[in-house]
Amino acid sequence: MSRNMGASAPSNARKVVVPLVTTIVTIAVWWFVVHVGFVPNFLLPGPDQAVMAFVEDAPLLAEHAATTLAEAALGLALGTLVGFVIAVLMDRFETLYLAINPIITVSQTIPTIAIAPLLVLWFGYGLVPKVLLIVLTTFFPITVSLVGGFRSVDPDVVDLMRTMNASNWQIFVHAKLPLALEPFFSGLRISATYAIVGAVVAEWLGGFSGLGVYMTRVRKSFSYDKMFAVITLISVLSLALMKGIDVLARVCMPWTRQKGKES
Repeated sequence: MSRNMGASAPSNARKVVVPLVTTIVTIAVWWFVVHVGFVPNFLLPGPDQAVMAFVEDAPLLAEHAATTLAEAALGLALGTLVGFVIAVLMDRFETLYLAINPIITVSQTIPTIAIAPLLVLWFGYGLVPKVLLIVLTTFFPITVSLVGGFRSVDPDVVDLMRTMNASNWQIFVHAKLPLALEPFFSGLRISATYAIVGAVVAEWLGGFSGLGVYMTRVRKSFSYDKMFAVITLISVLSLALMKGIDVLARVCMPWTRQKGKES
């Protein structure tokens, strides 16, 4: 037991140290390239300039970020619900699976930037087109991961439950759903990043508030230091959302924590 604990301690430390060192080195190289003059400063502002721009516009960025997060959260929730319902129906009805599967796949080959103007044209510059775009970009990973999880259940387990007079609902709740939780949260992590990006892309095409609107304004004024500040903020928000999903996954799947302790 003590040997395993001793081995896991350096491993846990490395998970923190390696990303931290990589980030510091990347920022240092960025600063060096800009300030030595390899890249003109008006094309690539230094990290110190981006930080100063972030501090200077912090209240305005916080206001725009709140709008983007609200849109992303609502779109992600609806996208998750839509993806879950479609996955359940595809698992329950084989004919529906064969009919819907190609359509879902083809829907993801259409560029988001091509759909967004149509949604704005149809629904205006309000909340509806932004949420719809996020739903269209987030439901796919949820659907694919859940369908894969449902279909990975051992057929012998299903047959055994049927011999015990288990209903389709009982088979779903006790056999299929627990096995699909892990791939579901993997898909949800991907959808979370899509939600933030989808909200920003939708805001590019029109709106009154949001990080995408802010990016459009500072780009037109050639304030590239503020561009890098908002890009960094979008990345931080996406990472925070993914971390929140990781915490939710550990709460919903306590057995994964037990596996980690045993390893």
